[in-house]
Parts: sequence; structure tokens; C-alpha cells
Amino acid sequence: MNERKIAPFWGCMIPAKYPQMEASIRRSLGRLEVPLVDIDRFTCCPDPIYFKARNKEQWLAVAARNLAVAEEEDVDVMTACSGCTSTLREASFLLAEDEELKERINRRLARIGMRYEGTTRVRHLVEVLRDDVGVDRIRESVTRPLNDIKVAIHYGCHLLKPSQIMHVDDADYPEILERLVEATGATPINHRERLLCCGKGCLSDEIPIQMTRDIFASISQAGADCMGLICPTCFSSFDLGQIMVARKFDEKYEIPVIYYCQLLGIAQGFSIEELGLDLHRVKVDSILARVC
Repeated sequence: MNERKIAPFWGCMIPAKYPQMEASIRRSLGRLEVPLVDIDRFTCCPDPIYFKARNKEQWLAVAARNLAVAEEEDVDVMTACSGCTSTLREASFLLAEDEELKERINRRLARIGMRYEGTTRVRHLVEVLRDDVGVDRIRESVTRPLNDIKVAIHYGCHLLKPSQIMHVDDADYPEILERLVEATGATPINHRERLLCCGKGCLSDEIPIQMTRDIFASISQAGADCMGLICPTCFSSFDLGQIMVARKFDEKYEIPVIYYCQLLGIAQGFSIEELGLDLHRVKVDSILARVC
């Protein structure tokens, strides 16, 4: 286990729209005896697409401030959103590569009495589970194995790419989520579109729904029982998105979309309500009926 303390960085979407994801993380990590240090000074990461495109230096300043907060508390950062991971990791990378840029950002931070040094490590939740906890300990925490449940993995964009910055796994042939899903007793399904973007960053209204349609067609063809993912933005695209697909294309999938720690929480014996799965538009009753 990593000896440095870990602070969860919840970002915007989890507290504002999907508090069930935070609940599942706290419950499942509590079962694994992973202590978390809560910090209430974090802000939006900020967004790795639109904010960065509009003003990159302001984007860096906000990200550096968040990292500086963690430095002041002497903690590493654990993200629960792939977009937050991307922003904070890329900011760390860019500021380490360019000393002049780092000083410009620090002049901004000096206005609020802060300074960024570059001493805090940022990792996504799944990296903490893989590297600090380990698959064996996760497997040992399971009391209700998800045997015979087939989980279609969705990686999305920001966890893996750009690979020269993220260094989470092989960007083209990742396996981190497969190994974590296997630890619950479930079977990860390698479907055709598992690396496709969720489409949330597209400005067009038509492209995201078509991408969602393609992904769910791929999952359905692979025979999966549910989708497993690790990003609230992707969840937003798919939990509601498949209902929109049904309305627009008359194609009904009814495939539950489950955040990884919710999936792990089911395997650890927590109830639907404790994990907030009752709040999802596409319910998980079919999954629970097979494992209870």
C-alpha cells in the first residue's frame, strides 16, 4: 500500500449529478481499508476540452491551483473522473516540461498567496486499486461474486490518451479494467467499440447519439449483461443516451450502465440503495437477480 495519504478529487459532475458514484467509492474503498483525506478547497479541474480550447493558460492556472492545494496538504490526488485525470495529469506534465510557463502560472497563483511546485502525484481511482490495493485484495473483499455476469468494458478517451502523458496502460491494448472486473467474479467482454469516445465533447447534436448507438450495438452483439465504466461524463452519455437512441432509432437496449465501484460494491455485498444504483435510468434488477 502506498504510504502517502490520498485525497479524493470529486470534480464537478459527481457531486452535482452523480453522488452515488462517490458513495460507492467510499463504501468499496472502506471495505478495502483505503483511507481518504477529504479536502474541501478543490474546484473544477477544469474541463479538458472547452475550457482548455478557450484559454489554455487560464486552464493551467486553475489546474495548478488545485494541485497546489494538494501540495499544501501533503497528499496525492485520486480522481474519479477521466476528464479530471486528464486535466490534472496534463497540467503537471506541461508545467514540468516548461519552466518559463510554470513561472508564469505561479505569478498568477501568487495573487492568491499560492505556489505550484510539482510534488503531488495524480492517479485515477483504478490506478490506486491496481497499484496500491492489488487485484488479490480486491478479490478477497468479494462476498457475492458476480459469476456469469458479462461486463462490456468502456475505456473512453481521457484515461489512456495521450499515452505519453497518461501512462495508465497500453493505450491500444489496455487491460486494467478487465483485471479489475475479473476480481469481482464477472467476465469482461471485449466488444468492438470499447475504445470509442462517448461523444460528449462533440459540438454536433447528431454525432454523439450515433456514437452511443454504435457502442450499444457493439455491446449487444457481444452478449454483455451490462456496461462497466469509470467516468461520470461517459455515464451521462450512456445512461440517458440509450433512452435517446430508443426514441430516435426505435432500438431498445436496456443495458445497465455501472460505475466500477458500484460493480465492486455489488460483489462486496452492498445493497442497491447503498450504491445508488436505484437512481440510474436503466435499472440493474436483472443483474441482482442473478447474483443474490
